[in-house]
Amino acid sequence: MAPQTPRLTTTFALILSLLFLASTTCYAHNITRILAKHPAFSTFSHYLTVTHLAAEINRRQTITVLALDNAAMSSLLAKNLSVYTLRNVLSLHVLVDYFGAKKLHQITNGTTLTATMFQATGAAAGASGYVNITDLKAGKVAFGSEDNNGKLDAVYVKSVEEIPYNISILQISQALNSAEAEAPTAAPTLNLTAIMSKQGCKAFSDLLIASGAKSTFEENLDGGLTVFCPTDTVINGFIPKYKNLTNAQKVSLLLYHGIPVYQSLQMLKSNNGITNTLATDGANKYDFTVQSDGEDVTLETKVITAKITGTVKDEEPLIIYKIDKVLLPKELFKPAPAAAPKAAKAAATADGPKADAPTDDSEDQTVADDENGSISKMEGERFIMVLLSMCLGVILF
Repeated sequence: MAPQTPRLTTTFALILSLLFLASTTCYAHNITRILAKHPAFSTFSHYLTVTHLAAEINRRQTITVLALDNAAMSSLLAKNLSVYTLRNVLSLHVLVDYFGAKKLHQITNGTTLTATMFQATGAAAGASGYVNITDLKAGKVAFGSEDNNGKLDAVYVKSVEEIPYNISILQISQALNSAEAEAPTAAPTLNLTAIMSKQGCKAFSDLLIASGAKSTFEENLDGGLTVFCPTDTVINGFIPKYKNLTNAQKVSLLLYHGIPVYQSLQMLKSNNGITNTLATDGANKYDFTVQSDGEDVTLETKVITAKITGTVKDEEPLIIYKIDKVLLPKELFKPAPAAAPKAAKAAATADGPKADAPTDDSEDQTVADDENGSISKMEGERFIMVLLSMCLGVILF
């Protein structure tokens, strides 16, 4: 029975690896997906997306969201704050610590100050980015911004959802008042072409300026923008083909390298599939397919496949990636020819014996059954599937 030991060691190693993966995957959260189950918070969820706070919340492992229902959001929106100021106000409602309903009533000395995402941005002066949480009489818990002269504006209403100790969503009665958070905030200064020019994408930047496509990219900055920038070497090699295009075709080609939403690398990896671009216009689809394989992310058109090779800039609402090829849309270029049937059949025949050849893995189907008892491969697989099912249940529901 001694020969079974290596196989058991491998099985246990696999199980331990899956347990580690489960420990990191099971606790992933998606704030908008959670709130989608609670229509009373639809406006709050919408503005978390508009202000790009949703992505920030999803990236953090320990967080508490003080959610506002639709009525409370209506009162906040009546102040007519700009989207940048609204981001500051809503970020004040995101605590960078975990507070479940039970913990609210177990605060040491009955009161505490906790940091928020507003404080974490560095935009909050002094203690204005902190929230005071105080346990009051009759089971009430109150909340107030630290720069609000000690006033506790809102009270705890109920727990919306808790995933200890990853994310807690608690409803409070109204928005927190903060003069610092509500101060007019100018739009971030993001000079798109200047950023690209300094990071190996000057040739592409020059084409945007010369063609007039730059203005379309800039018009989409506020709502979120993802740019795929071919490097200077790639653009310089493509110029002869580019010169053969009409002016309208040149603009469409350049717009094809932009997506009108912010898409971090992790978002691209987890949202594979067809993606529309700035060039999309009704029947003129101008789309491509995002595919990921481990750490590699590729953009597949019907003509060519390009790979993301680096990140030039990542500052919401803008992210710029470097790619190793110019993206060629099928609307402007001939699709790559499909493999000839005979060639495909020959390749399949050549690969056949390799695919059918027996391997040592067949031995792993044998159940180890010595005096001390063993875990079979099949039992290990069933155990792993149970773990993964539990994780998927947490993520999806």
